[in-house]
Amino acid sequence: MKVKQVDKENVSKGRKTSVILVLGTLIAIGPFSIDAYLPAFKQIAGDFKVDTSAIGFTLTTYFIGIGLGQLAYGPLMDRYGRRRPLIAGLILYITTSVLSAYAWDVSSLATLRFFTALGACAGMVASKAIVRDLFDDDKVAEVLSTLMLIMGIAPIIAPTIGGFIIEHYHWDMIFYGLAGFAALMLFNVVFILPESSKPNLATSLHPVPVLREYWTIYKDKAFFLFSTARGFVIGALLGYVAAAPFIFLDFFDMAQSDFAIIFGSNAAGLIAGSQINRFLLRRFTTFQITYTVSILLVVTTLLLVGHVSFFEPQFWVVYPLLFLMMTFIGFQNPNVTALALQPFTVRAGSASAFVGAVSMIFGSFASWFVSSYVTVSLLPLALMLAGCALLGYTAIETFRIKYARGYAFAKAYLKHPYVSLKRENS
Repeated sequence: MKVKQVDKENVSKGRKTSVILVLGTLIAIGPFSIDAYLPAFKQIAGDFKVDTSAIGFTLTTYFIGIGLGQLAYGPLMDRYGRRRPLIAGLILYITTSVLSAYAWDVSSLATLRFFTALGACAGMVASKAIVRDLFDDDKVAEVLSTLMLIMGIAPIIAPTIGGFIIEHYHWDMIFYGLAGFAALMLFNVVFILPESSKPNLATSLHPVPVLREYWTIYKDKAFFLFSTARGFVIGALLGYVAAAPFIFLDFFDMAQSDFAIIFGSNAAGLIAGSQINRFLLRRFTTFQITYTVSILLVVTTLLLVGHVSFFEPQFWVVYPLLFLMMTFIGFQNPNVTALALQPFTVRAGSASAFVGAVSMIFGSFASWFVSSYVTVSLLPLALMLAGCALLGYTAIETFRIKYARGYAFAKAYLKHPYVSLKRENS
């Protein structure tokens, strides 16, 4: 099916709404693929005759696949447009999800999850790049917050669906369900989603030019600092996701049905933050919100460290602090993404892929850390979350002081301080 390319000036408001809905479901494939099988960890571990923590390795390989896959999809989407690589990725996702239902041990499931991630990340890269293609600079963060609303539904309903399947069926049915979900997304892409970028055959797929292109992107001061800040934000998020079964099922000895409610409520905090962010963006700049929330994240995670260090961890203290952390991440994720992508137009696909890959590198380390060290105490997790918050704040503060000369927080009219100052100086 030949699809005509569209640009932002020729897309009606109604069609943009339908595009946002499709992109939201595409970007939700990633978290849905994780959260749906978290309640099945104990059942899978029982079938494979291993500890529950060993199943966490399948999360690590998934995050590695997401990171590496995004680096590949960036040049592909710049060279061939957004749709063709996206369709190929969804087909790969469907195939490997079905095969995951037949996994016989941790290694086979981890390997298949790696390739499933390679398919899933096509939607993650395409979503951010298409938003950058079709929406004006001052609307990107707001649209990304809308995508967060749609994406945020996944962590709420996915554990519930996974828990229902575990109670009535075997864990392999979860992967059949994921394949069916992706098939629906493939239908939407083929028949609803327009092509938003003209194929650029000048974009090389040779490894050396591709690496050179990524290095050029990464050298941009704004991209480097904001993508690093996003990496620490996603590291905290995915570290929590990987630790959630241990925190609530093992440490606090909750039932699987209660786990789905608690995990979903924290995901609701993520949604709430992203939607409050949309309204605040109408009054404050993206950077002002980002800077303030980075401080609040540090305070929240340090309170968690203090509690688990000096007291016996109590659910009604740990849970609200994790809820607050997730709410602040709901603010931070779309904002630092928008700030990182702002300097790029022609290379939006590669920049979108790279910012996602950087985040998944941090997320892979966080999930590995959780699987290795968060087995008895909550202190290692709290220290990791606080470390991510502190380092993310450091990256944002560095930008404010060194490259925006301190103006970024004070001058509300600077939508993107680094770009604005470069334009003034030139």
